[in-house]
Amino acid sequence: MREYVELGTGRTARRGWNLSDISIVASRRTRSSKDVDTTWHIDAYTFKVPFVSHPTDALADPEFIIEMDRLGGMGVINAEGLWGRHADLNAAIDSVRAAATNEAGEFDYNSVAANKVLQELHAAPLDTELLSERIAQVRASGATVAVRVSPQRARELAPIVIKAGAELLFIQGTIVSAEHVENDGQPLNLKEFVGSLDVPVIAGGVGDYSTAMHLMRSGVAGVIVGDGEATNNVALGIDSPMATAIADVAAARRDYLDETGGRYVHVIADGEIFNSGDAVKAIACGADGVILGSCLARAKEAAGKGYFWPSVAAHPRFPRGMVEPVLLPEDTTEAPSLEVVLFGPSSDPLGTLNFVGALKRAMAKCGFTELKRFQKVDLTVTF
Repeated sequence: MREYVELGTGRTARRGWNLSDISIVASRRTRSSKDVDTTWHIDAYTFKVPFVSHPTDALADPEFIIEMDRLGGMGVINAEGLWGRHADLNAAIDSVRAAATNEAGEFDYNSVAANKVLQELHAAPLDTELLSERIAQVRASGATVAVRVSPQRARELAPIVIKAGAELLFIQGTIVSAEHVENDGQPLNLKEFVGSLDVPVIAGGVGDYSTAMHLMRSGVAGVIVGDGEATNNVALGIDSPMATAIADVAAARRDYLDETGGRYVHVIADGEIFNSGDAVKAIACGADGVILGSCLARAKEAAGKGYFWPSVAAHPRFPRGMVEPVLLPEDTTEAPSLEVVLFGPSSDPLGTLNFVGALKRAMAKCGFTELKRFQKVDLTVTF
């Protein structure tokens, strides 16, 4: 039952819960983590682990995407990022990192210089031929190619990236609806648009039942919950506590499954995921997959080399994200490989490494061997 609190005379608000407010309750039955299956099937594609990389240049260069695929996860390319704007991708990313440090070579927490550099880099025109060439490079490796476009440019860029080799299309913003109205007043009707495409579409982010249901009815294969690591909460005052938001969207998935007589839409969590425990709790709340951002930025294969920023940090007029360093595990001087971040082994007790191992162990401790069944595990509020 939904819980509402009174803010003042005539004004109430629903109480929501963050992932940090809840805990998973272990059952009386336990299993071996070796028996746990973390395989995730979405449309015609199968992934060994339910983890997706955030579509940011801080993570994704072609080598990172290829390695993410080799390890069984899904790497996502940002079509509107630096891939199609700068021939020397590494130099562009290095300039962002340089702008984030002061004269002593330390990170400047009070500086917005790095955001300004990001804006300048993204002001360069988008060269669709260069973008297509880099997407084709990933496709040629045999990796599954997932590409993100914004709702504003989906009509323009979707045909280009699909022709270049995109197999999964993300239409992703920090806040997405089923009908985005352009400056010229022409709406992007997702139901018509999705139906015209030959690839599965994953859309979001959303934070409530109603918007999720509208997106599902548009024919998408997956709905993203949350706004990643954007600063919408402080910049716009908009926020959706993730535990509640995931549960609400999972409820929409269940009702839509009944409504359609069996069409399943995947729920993908993208927010409040800072350690392996957060990722596990997101799945326990009802997510099928989890988008990892800064968690993956500590991997040595990440393009940002220890720095992370969400894709919206480069917005030309109103950035909602910061360029920040990602701390390595204590007593670690070298960046771990992406394989260690995902599969371990780990000597860090704070959940910064071995995300797959954490998920398998949590599921086993609660007596589950399949991801879908784990969504029914008991939860408690700890706040």
